[in-house]
Amino acid sequence: MKQNKTQRILIKNRRALFDYHVLKRFTAGLVLYGTEIKSIRAGKAGLADTYCLVQQGEVWVKGMYIAEYAFGSFRNHTPLRDRKLLLNRREIRELASETKSPGVTIVPLELYINDKGLAKLDIALCRGKREYDKRETIKERESKRELQRTMHVRQ
Repeated sequence: MKQNKTQRILIKNRRALFDYHVLKRFTAGLVLYGTEIKSIRAGKAGLADTYCLVQQGEVWVKGMYIAEYAFGSFRNHTPLRDRKLLLNRREIRELASETKSPGVTIVPLELYINDKGLAKLDIALCRGKREYDKRETIKERESKRELQRTMHVRQ
């Protein structure tokens, strides 16, 4: 039985948009082992407390959790290992130059499987939000929720 191509695995970093202002987005490929891609397809991954670093002309994602594959043998992967991201040289140079300025970091936003079956990671150049920015975000979210409730009640 074939898997439906429209079914899409999507793992989000929910804290990222609350804690950071997104400056620019990039899509990167991942260097993975076979058991890692199988776990991602099963939806067994997490992006909580994950960040990216540029080291020696390469971009690495640190702290990304991919659960051990349930049917893996002794060749199973380590769940929290560092994984290399695949980007163009131009993109890597841009990320390296931007992260040298204070307060700017690279944060993973989403992990998904594209139409070709490859794992992709959406990353972003981000600047941390201040406490009052976070309170403003909460107020906006609550007002949207209240508006949806009133619209739903009237219908």
